[in-house]
Amino acid sequence: MNGLCSIEQAAIEHVAGAPMLARTQAWVAINSGTRNLTGLAQVAQELANAFSVLPGHLALVDPAPAESVTPDGRVESIAHGRHLHLAVRPEAPIQMLLTGHMDTVYGADHPFQTGRWLDDGRFNAPGAADMKGGLALMLAALEALEASPLASQLGYEVLINSDEETGSFSSRALIEGAARGKVAALTYEPALPDGTLAGARGGTGNFSLVVRGRSAHAGRNPEEGRNALVAAAALAVRLADAKAPGLAVNPARIDGGGPNNVVPDLAILRVNFRPRDEWSIAIAKAAIERAASDVMASHEVHIDVHGSFNRPPKPLDPGAEKLFGLVQSVGTDLGIPVAWKATGGVCDGNNIAACGVPVVDTMGARGGAIHSTEEFLIPESLPERAALSAVTILRIANGDFA
Repeated sequence: MNGLCSIEQAAIEHVAGAPMLARTQAWVAINSGTRNLTGLAQVAQELANAFSVLPGHLALVDPAPAESVTPDGRVESIAHGRHLHLAVRPEAPIQMLLTGHMDTVYGADHPFQTGRWLDDGRFNAPGAADMKGGLALMLAALEALEASPLASQLGYEVLINSDEETGSFSSRALIEGAARGKVAALTYEPALPDGTLAGARGGTGNFSLVVRGRSAHAGRNPEEGRNALVAAAALAVRLADAKAPGLAVNPARIDGGGPNNVVPDLAILRVNFRPRDEWSIAIAKAAIERAASDVMASHEVHIDVHGSFNRPPKPLDPGAEKLFGLVQSVGTDLGIPVAWKATGGVCDGNNIAACGVPVVDTMGARGGAIHSTEEFLIPESLPERAALSAVTILRIANGDFA
C-alpha cells in the first residue's frame, strides 16, 4: 500500500475491525420500505443508536410536507418517516457532508423480506446493497476518523433520509441545508459489482396530469360527453413525441375510466422525464405546456399539471472531477481500481451537486440487481470500501482537497 501514511494505515486497521456485516444483517432484517412508517421508525432508531457513538448533535427530524395525486384525482399529503441528522464539529475549518437513505423499495407486503447466503458468497437481502451495507461502511469510516489525530480538523454532517427511493420530497430542503458551506460530499449508493462508480447523471422529473372531461351515456348521448381517457391517451402520445437526444420521456400509466357504458370524465396520466441538462428541462417544460394546451382545446377537457423536476442533472464539473481524482488516487494507494461512468439513474447526489458541492455518490458497497429480489451485496467490499472512504475523508481533513 504505497503512499499511505501511518495515520491512514491506522484508519484502515480500524475499519477492518468494525462490525459492518453484522450491522448490515441486523438492518436488512427490518423492513423499511418508503411507505412502511412502522418499519422506518424502527430502523431509524437502530441507526440513531449506532451513529450515537459519534460526537455531535444527533436528531431524528420530522419530514417536510409532501403531496401526491391519487388515482381519483385528489391531491393528498403523503406521510413519511423521520430523517436522521447528525452534526459534528460545526466550528471546524473544513466541513463535509455524508448522506444515505434508510428506505428501500420493498414494502411491508413485498415477498422479499429476508436475507440468504448464495453459493458464491454473496449476500442476497432486501436493501443489503441499496443501501444498508453502505450505511454500515459509512459509520465505520467515520469511527476511524474519530480515532484519528486529524479529527479536530474536520466537521461534518450526516443525513440519512427516509424517502430517497421515492424522490426525497420530504427531505430535499434538509439536504440543501446540510450541503451549505461544505467542501465536498460523499453519498453511499452502491458501486457496481466491479467497483465502478457513477459519474455524471441525468436528471428526472415526475408529473401527474389530471384530465377532467364530462361523463355521458356511451350509447344514448356519447356526443355530449368529453372522454378524459381518450384525452389522456392523446396527451401521452404528444409528450412521448417530445423526446430528444438529451431528453427521454416515458408515459408510464393512465389511471381512470370506468364502466363500458359511461364516457369517462376523469383520467390521470403519469409521466417521467429524464433530462440530460438544463436545456432539456426547458424543452420538457415547454412540451408539457404545449401538449396540455393542445389537448384541452382539441378534446374540450381541463388539465391540471402536478409535479416537478425534483432531481436536477448532475454533470461532471471541475469540482466533481477533482473529487473523483482524489478518490481515484486513494484507490491507487489502497490497490483498489477506481473508475466511473455516466448513468441515467438519479439519487440525492443530483441535489447535492445542484447546491454547488462536489459529490461522489456511489461510495457504498459493491453489489447489484438492486430494486429486485435478486439484490446482492459482496461482503468483502465492506472493509474495502470503508477503507476507501476513511482515507478519502482523512485526506480532505488534511487539506488535500483545498
